[in-house]
Amino acid sequence: MKKALVSVLIIFIAFTVQVYSQVDKSPEVGIFEHLGTTIPLDLKFVNDKFDTVTLKQLIDKPTILSFVYFDCPGLCSPLLEGLGNVIKKTSMQMGKEYQVITISFNFRDTPQKAKEKKDRFVERYSKGNGDGWIFLTTDSATIFKITDATGFKTKAVGLDFIHPSAIIAISPTGLITRYLYGITFMPNDFKMAIIEANKEQPRPTIQRILLLCYSYDPENKRFALDVTKITGTIIAFMILVILVALMLKKKNKIIS
Repeated sequence: MKKALVSVLIIFIAFTVQVYSQVDKSPEVGIFEHLGTTIPLDLKFVNDKFDTVTLKQLIDKPTILSFVYFDCPGLCSPLLEGLGNVIKKTSMQMGKEYQVITISFNFRDTPQKAKEKKDRFVERYSKGNGDGWIFLTTDSATIFKITDATGFKTKAVGLDFIHPSAIIAISPTGLITRYLYGITFMPNDFKMAIIEANKEQPRPTIQRILLLCYSYDPENKRFALDVTKITGTIIAFMILVILVALMLKKKNKIIS
């Protein structure tokens, strides 16, 4: 009886692992978490004031990092709006207790575009402290280094990109401490990510499990429910429940 139950559990676990691994078997696009690792702080960027700066010069407090490109027709603007909304709803003061850095992953984007994008969002969401939200551009080699270091994988399609949507919490020493997924964020999650970053405490997020159910739709440039993954997981779970119930029923009959 015990051997049969163990066999069933092994089959279920193997199936579940296979489903989950589908998320990570797409090396082209997605988030591949590097929690607890330090980003390269010597990388150079041009900020929205047209100054050349390094991340080491900028990151001196908990930092929320976001990747976008400025002509994005899909997720980027909703991501920035979601970030702006949670900034407005959070009691912590941007610029003093934390800061936000938005990096363009399109080497064609210019500091002028960064300034225009910043002006648009900071005016609406900064709560009066525009210096707390920094927009950066850089060359393709530097873009690769910072996105590779954070596990942010994109794919160029013509002049556009297929890309994930997330923000990343960075500690004052450059340690990656949290990933928050999607285009909207809960104020409590956002605040906790900042507090954990300040304490240099990497924390996984339950939102990563959503990647099991959501796949990127490149045609519509959005995340959509993956019915196959959901159905497969539900079926496997139901089979496990039925088999365990049958075994317990059989065991009770033998005892009686």
